[in-house]
Amino acid sequence: MIMTVTGIVIFFIGIMFSIAWHELGHFATAKWFGIKVPEFMVGFGKTLWSRRVGETEFGVKAIPLGGYIRMIGMIPPARGETLGRSRRTGPFQGLIDDARQASAMDVLPQDAHRQFYLRAPWKRIIVMFAGPAMNLILAVVLFAIVLMGFGTLTPTTTVSAVSACVVPATATTDACPPGAPPTPAAAAEFRAGDRIVAFDGRSYDDWSDLQEAIRSSSGTVAVTVEREGRLLELTPTLVSTELRNLDDPEQIVQGGFLGLSPVQQVQRQDLAAVGEQIGSVVGHVGQALIRLPERVPHIFGAVFLGEDRSQDSPVGIVGASRIGGEILAMDAPPGQEIAAMLTLLALVNVSLFLFNLLPIPPLDGGQIFPAIWEAVKRRIARLRGKPDPGPVDVAKLMPVAYTVALIFVAWSALLFIADVINPVRLT
Repeated sequence: MIMTVTGIVIFFIGIMFSIAWHELGHFATAKWFGIKVPEFMVGFGKTLWSRRVGETEFGVKAIPLGGYIRMIGMIPPARGETLGRSRRTGPFQGLIDDARQASAMDVLPQDAHRQFYLRAPWKRIIVMFAGPAMNLILAVVLFAIVLMGFGTLTPTTTVSAVSACVVPATATTDACPPGAPPTPAAAAEFRAGDRIVAFDGRSYDDWSDLQEAIRSSSGTVAVTVEREGRLLELTPTLVSTELRNLDDPEQIVQGGFLGLSPVQQVQRQDLAAVGEQIGSVVGHVGQALIRLPERVPHIFGAVFLGEDRSQDSPVGIVGASRIGGEILAMDAPPGQEIAAMLTLLALVNVSLFLFNLLPIPPLDGGQIFPAIWEAVKRRIARLRGKPDPGPVDVAKLMPVAYTVALIFVAWSALLFIADVINPVRLT
């Protein structure tokens, strides 16, 4: 229990650091471009602690669901106005005018030239992209520490176990059904501890390459193994059966089957492996974000209907911290526990990177894409000899921003309840 609680606290601190690191990207680039930043906060709601350094108040708030920096002049004033003090009576128009007034309230006459909207579009894009970029940088560093420093469990060409019989990929158990034929490996008398030196006349040092060769082969093949210092040649006859796709585990394909499991060893990886890992994780997390609306019924069922929660279920800050606690409480070598926690934190940062780039307000992408559109409009106007159209009025997106914020709060609340009463567990 002590290790679990310690793991939860450590991982929660890691998430808070990731949020602060994200905001540091916005803060540093904003200051670089001369934009005034009155606040730098981690969390939302009531301020628990703060300290003013120069013109910026740094602090921690009570609700740890994110963070923000407040830059002056995020929203341009309406045409013909300087501070946007008027307010219309329509509900959406009122939201827009309130947003203008809130954006203008900190703009003192001496700071008028330091407003966000006055910066060139490319500068605003850099400021808003810098936050997600910091999360990606942190993810790369964490994956590099794990893969190059601690190493990762890697399957080798040494046999760990020999399957007794052929079981279809769609089976729900590995137990041999009555009348199931023996695997080619069992029939050819492979043994645990055999190191496969060559398969069908070709040598292999990488298990994934060997596995692909087995899947693409058929009939009787010659396999050279090293057993107790001696080289032996075994001649299994492969069978064609249903196998799970290596690239897409949910897809079932036909392929050659031998019936071996590899020994896994912790091996340090090179820099190329870090790049491959980042590319793979970004792709998988991106797909998960796209499919997020599909998971709402699953989370709803886990909260209100008592349905089981799958291990690939979305989790919030509480759920991720609980998983961190479970990792630290595992009966595993300390190095593997630390590597697992760093990997989980890297996944959180990749999620923050991609999620904040979605082109919807109030996310960072909701400011990036209007800036891109503004740059395009100005370019077109310049080519046509027209006057500068001015900044894109992002205040008109405030009804969308409020709607998205409400959806995000509701989703966060649902995940919080699910993570408390029906959490994702590693085992």
